[in-house]
Amino acid sequence: MTRFLVVPQWQGSPAARAMHLIDGAEAIAGDLPRGATVRVEVPVEAGESLGTGIRRFSALSRVREAVADALATNPAEPAIVVGGDCGVAIPAIAHAAARHENLAVVWFDAHGDLHSPESSPSGAFAGMALRAVFTEFALPGTGTVPAERVVLAGAREFDDGERESAVSSGLTLIDADDLADPTGLADAVASTGATALYLHVDLDVLDPAAIAGLGLPVPFGLSLDDLVGAIKAVRARVPLVGASISGFAPASAAAAVDDLGTILRVVGALA
Repeated sequence: MTRFLVVPQWQGSPAARAMHLIDGAEAIAGDLPRGATVRVEVPVEAGESLGTGIRRFSALSRVREAVADALATNPAEPAIVVGGDCGVAIPAIAHAAARHENLAVVWFDAHGDLHSPESSPSGAFAGMALRAVFTEFALPGTGTVPAERVVLAGAREFDDGERESAVSSGLTLIDADDLADPTGLADAVASTGATALYLHVDLDVLDPAAIAGLGLPVPFGLSLDDLVGAIKAVRARVPLVGASISGFAPASAAAAVDDLGTILRVVGALA
C-alpha cells in the first residue's frame, strides 16, 4: 500500500507566493486516503542561513530530519511525499538511495534547479534542489545519487550557468517537446543501468494552460496527458520505489479546487 507524507514546506521557495505552498499541500491532502496519510510538521518561522549560503537553512534542516524520521518508521513501504517546495524531495531521495544501490532519479521541472549556494542569486534551496541530488551540500542527505543516473525532464528555463552545469555534470536532459513520445524517457532511464526509480514532479513542468496554481509558471510546458504518459512508460521499465510532487500554490481555496482533478491524475500515475 502506498503511503503519503504531506510536507507543507515553503521555506525553500524563491517565489513571491511561497506561503501559498502550504495551502496547496493541504488541498491535495484533503483528497488523499486519510488512513494512509501522515502530515509532517513544518516550522512556522522562516529560519536562518547559519552561514551556509542556503536561505532559511535552519528551518529546512528541521523539516529534512522530520521527513527522514517519518520515512524510517516503515522503510519498506512505498511513499509519496507531497510538498510544499521541491526541496521536500531530497530526504526522500536519500532514503530511497540508501535502500537501492542503483537508483535513478527523474526530475520533472520547468526550471533547472541546478544552482549551488555560491551561484544562486536568491539563496533559495528550491533552485539548488536537483543539484543537491548529486552534489553534497551543508544540508545532510544531499549528494546521494550520481549525476549519470539523473534525468531532468521538461525543463525550459535556466538561469545563467545552469545549462552549462547540467551538461558538465553528466546528467541527462530531455526537453518538454521530446516527452510527447514517452519511450524516450523510459529508454534514457533504462540506459543508466538503474534497477530502481525515484520520480519527482514539480507541477510547473506542466503548461500553465493545464494548471493555474503555480508560483513560477513557464510557458510551453507539458500537457497533462504527456506527463502522465511519460510517468507510466518509465514505470513500466524500472520499478518505482519512491516519488514526490511539489509546487502547488493556489491563489485561494476556490482556485485550488479547479486544479485538483489535474493533480490527482498525476498522483494516480505515481501511486
